[in-house]
Amino acid sequence: MTSVLLEFSMFPTDVGESKSAYVSEVVKCVRESGYDYQLTPMATIVECPSISEAFNLVKECYEVLEAKDCNRIYSVLKFDIRKGKKNRLVEKIKSVEDHIGEVSK
Repeated sequence: MTSVLLEFSMFPTDVGESKSAYVSEVVKCVRESGYDYQLTPMATIVECPSISEAFNLVKECYEVLEAKDCNRIYSVLKFDIRKGKKNRLVEKIKSVEDHIGEVSK
């Protein structure tokens, strides 16, 4: 058992100032993947069972934007990979809350 937390943002840079319509398509792809995820104002965090599944999801998201005729796509990815754990999208926050109480949600 492995937990791969992927924090990523992906958006086209050649479509004007507002990106929400395109980010929405990326989030829809993540939602349809079935993986647990959390949307934040700056990125989306997804928990996958393997690094290959995380990379495949990123590729699928890229392909969604590519199909929308985006010519330039910017993306930032961060990974936290840990063997022997699962449900870390929730458990990491719970661990902090165990120390200091409820955090801002």
